[in-house]
Amino acid sequence: MESVIEAKQLGDYTIIKQIGQGSLGAVFLAEHRFMKKQFALKVLPEELSADRTFIQRFEEEISILATLDHPNIVKIHNISFDKGQYFLVTDCVVDELGETTNLAQYLRERAEPLDEEELYLILSQLAEALDYAHSKQAVHRGIKLNNILVAKNEGEIKVYLADFGLSRIIGSGAVLSRTYQAVAETLGVEELTPFNPTLDLEKQSPLHASFLQCFLFLATEQKRLESAHAVDAKADVYAFAVLAYFLLMGEFPEGVFEMPSERRTELKWNWDHLIKSCLQGKPENRQKNVLPALEMIQQLKKPEAISSHPVAEEIVEQTMSPVVEQTVNPVDEQIVYEETDQKRELKPLLKMTKLERPTTDPDPASVFKIDTTVKYYTPERREVKDVNPILTEMAVVEGGTFYRGSNDGNRDEMPRHQIHLQSFAIDVHPVTNEQFVRFLEYMGGEKDNNYHDIIRLRDSRIKRIAGKLSIESGYTKHPVVGVTWYGSTAYAKWVGKRLPNESEWEVAASAGVANLCYPTGDEIEKSQANFFSSDTTAVMSYPANASGLFDMAGNVYEWCQDWYGYNYYETSIQEPENPKGPLQGVYRVLRGGCWKSLKEDLRCSRRHRNNPGTVNGTYGFRCAADVQ
Repeated sequence: MESVIEAKQLGDYTIIKQIGQGSLGAVFLAEHRFMKKQFALKVLPEELSADRTFIQRFEEEISILATLDHPNIVKIHNISFDKGQYFLVTDCVVDELGETTNLAQYLRERAEPLDEEELYLILSQLAEALDYAHSKQAVHRGIKLNNILVAKNEGEIKVYLADFGLSRIIGSGAVLSRTYQAVAETLGVEELTPFNPTLDLEKQSPLHASFLQCFLFLATEQKRLESAHAVDAKADVYAFAVLAYFLLMGEFPEGVFEMPSERRTELKWNWDHLIKSCLQGKPENRQKNVLPALEMIQQLKKPEAISSHPVAEEIVEQTMSPVVEQTVNPVDEQIVYEETDQKRELKPLLKMTKLERPTTDPDPASVFKIDTTVKYYTPERREVKDVNPILTEMAVVEGGTFYRGSNDGNRDEMPRHQIHLQSFAIDVHPVTNEQFVRFLEYMGGEKDNNYHDIIRLRDSRIKRIAGKLSIESGYTKHPVVGVTWYGSTAYAKWVGKRLPNESEWEVAASAGVANLCYPTGDEIEKSQANFFSSDTTAVMSYPANASGLFDMAGNVYEWCQDWYGYNYYETSIQEPENPKGPLQGVYRVLRGGCWKSLKEDLRCSRRHRNNPGTVNGTYGFRCAADVQ
């Protein structure tokens, strides 16, 4: 896929960056050249363009998949061919921070397991999507954690099924070959395929062991190559049950496995019914639709806890008159005997050996995307301290229609256009060192749970000496600096707020006045803001603007929520309702200029950007909040 990245252009789409890679192809974030909207491009393997069988399947199946229109299925907008490659244009699903997250990543990032209500919410959305697709004669055939995208907006989780039907279009042989090659490259060993008999079997076996874990979601009929043509919607029903079991129990169902009621006695719903009705070896014994089976768990009576060896228990019940138990080895083996009527003779009925259940990998797909020689970072569990934040007074900006941008400024400020915003509240001054040091005390360090820097102390006025935090003398009321976008976002969540959108920041700076050049008016003087100086000043040292906000110009650049897009205003002019920036990007937006900026940087419409992990002595932030 290097050619695609180097070309930076695929058909009518400009490649921004690669956001995924799998056996079904690479995924790129791209922007349409004319519409200025961002999409996800699924570039199928290049060698398939010469495969007549693939082209025939592609033409037959893609017409059905393109008609799928469901809120929990990633929408396919277009299918195209360019530079010898087929690619699909789909929605780009992102979370509230503008990041692409699949279910495997979401589960790893959580500090605690899913509760029953959240689990039901996720499964019900997937069940509705599957039943809808099956009614349209579309089958996924490849459900797994990495194909389920998660977006969390306004606190509500929404999930989407991706790669619908691509396994059948590409073909099982091509998928298998590419997966083996990806595994070999990841593990750094010689390429291993099931069609290469010359390789050492002992060398091949460990690779097979890890590779086969990816088949845990496949139904029994999918694992039999001779019956691959008979795979239908019942395979998705089986995979859905495997997913439900994994989310409930933290492991995959293998061999004789426990029902949810046996181990998790705190569950209030009858999850056993869902597992038993959908996780059947024979397709004809499975539930036809998954949503009715899922809804039934809330109506049925919760089952009583049963033995973890139902087969053995059934045999014992059948031979209860009379039965004598004799333990041969109290640790390893147990033999059940029957006493006959004619003669008091003991004969063995069943020999049970207690075996410890094998441990399973909760993320079997991880072997494809990480170097197994690299040690994972596991954040240290920190004691949660009872630290109360120092809150900032906020000013309310009434919603309405406003102008933003400038036709006389830089190219990324054009065109000047109208936008519509809802009412919001914004801090009257940037967050200070005094406020932020309490957040660091609460966090117990300068990194978050994803190992992102919150702040770099050597670029700030906050110091840690012998484990204790302190603020340099005279800087308590100065705005915090050296803070990253990640640290700004984390602080805002800690105090129950958020970062302002770029559009909200500009409207607040100009007080909603059209054609206002600076927050102070048409001109700005050194007596009105801290710029072209040698250091920060205490917040609220200069007069407020017409909205009652201080330091909107100068002192520190302020992080905004939005991704930066050079041509984003050309899109915003077409979608003026509450614009929130591009779906994804490389840089985050900063606004307002800083203590060492020139006068030009203080304009209300002036845009600045940098990587969200960047820190220096000029970057700070203020918080915002929605207004009901």
